[in-house]
Amino acid sequence: MSAASTRSRTPDRLCAEAVDLARSAAEEAAAPGVVGEHAGTTVEGDRVVTHFFECKELGYRGWRWAVTVARASRAKVVTLDEVVLLPGPDALLAPEWVPWSERLRPGDMGPGDLLPTDAEDLRLEPGYSGEDEPAPNAPVSEEMALLAEAEDAEVSAGTPAQLPVVPTRGSIAAVAEELGLRRARVLSRYGLHIAADRWEEGYGAKTPMAQAAPATCVSCGFLARIGGSLGQAFGVCANEFSPADGRVVSLAYGCGGHSEAAVMPRPPQPPPPVIDETRVDHFPLRPSPDSGSVPPFPDEASAELGHA
Repeated sequence: MSAASTRSRTPDRLCAEAVDLARSAAEEAAAPGVVGEHAGTTVEGDRVVTHFFECKELGYRGWRWAVTVARASRAKVVTLDEVVLLPGPDALLAPEWVPWSERLRPGDMGPGDLLPTDAEDLRLEPGYSGEDEPAPNAPVSEEMALLAEAEDAEVSAGTPAQLPVVPTRGSIAAVAEELGLRRARVLSRYGLHIAADRWEEGYGAKTPMAQAAPATCVSCGFLARIGGSLGQAFGVCANEFSPADGRVVSLAYGCGGHSEAAVMPRPPQPPPPVIDETRVDHFPLRPSPDSGSVPPFPDEASAELGHA
């Protein structure tokens, strides 16, 4: 058996009775009036005892002042070891600290905020291969310096192939820089997958809006295509009345703003007139004499002629 296991867990009598010594040490370390009642003792080892006192300081609910006292072997004087404020079983504690990289959520960044990216970020991978040397056509490159020396030495006119140093073709990095594609890092397969999962969750086929849509975005005229491998499954919505306007949407997503969802109804047009050319309809020009209204045209004519 080890020496530690043979030690007695019975508190030393002199150390356990040194309550006044422990209280005075706690009151000296704490602010006046914040050391409460004695809350028990615990055995730390042979002739080593810790006294606990309640803490009445605001904001430290459930905390205790722990004062450790000790006594040397065969000595009758108890000495002070340490005084510290410790949380009790029901103490009010702050939540566990979480690194900022794990606390950050989409939308937390504001104007002027900088988000550093880890050099070993799994979402990114090197965008080009080769040494970090200046491009061959850069003024500071070694090749351009040799060409300048050669042109100074041979003032006579001639083609570049006739110079002592023939310029070589551009490297992959130089061509990428010329095309505007030279980036230090690009998305890795892992970065592409987590981006696709995130977009699919927000604007994918399983969303309630897509389930109720009349058709998918792949056939919508408002879909703007994107390049790269993600363009095979996603695009950008360009319908200002859609809830996904300006968002990256899955080709399987859909909404009621689909370009072919409904056709605007045309205004009603009256039917064309029907003309029956097989019969003759009689339309009298004057009402009949029985109606008692204006006399027929022949009587009017004869009356006018007799009067004349």
